[in-house]
Amino acid sequence: MHRRRFIALLGAAITAARTPRAQQTAMPVIGFLKPDLPGSVAPFEQGLNETGHVSGRNLVIEYRGAEFRYDQLPSLAADLVGRKVDVIVAPGTPAALAAKSATSTIPIVFFSGDDPVAQGLVASFPRPGGNLTGFTAFFAELMPKRLELLSEVVPKPR
Repeated sequence: MHRRRFIALLGAAITAARTPRAQQTAMPVIGFLKPDLPGSVAPFEQGLNETGHVSGRNLVIEYRGAEFRYDQLPSLAADLVGRKVDVIVAPGTPAALAAKSATSTIPIVFFSGDDPVAQGLVASFPRPGGNLTGFTAFFAELMPKRLELLSEVVPKPR
């Protein structure tokens, strides 16, 4: 009985030695497309670090900055797409529009102070559609309600 067990273990060891080991998966790559200078991304990296994502340890960040030359954004976005990044972060409407023009498959996360629907980034607020999602500081839809509330609180001039 021991001999059979030994032969089975030996066969398993030989088979395991010949089986190619699975390749380690590559680290995810974030493409960061900035309309301004490539620096000043500390808050972004800090937020990633707080969730356990550390650049160079378990993810890679490819930064592209247009240095305020907005006409460079489309080629920088195309470069990120060519590098097959896993997601593109695009702060600002010009960067988001450039990224949207460059790919319809890579997810794009944007931050914008403009109305993303009016700018053509997303189809609507509840159902953005496509490969873009993000957030905005645009509050035009809330303004009528806010003005109504203010008119109830603030006394009218006499």
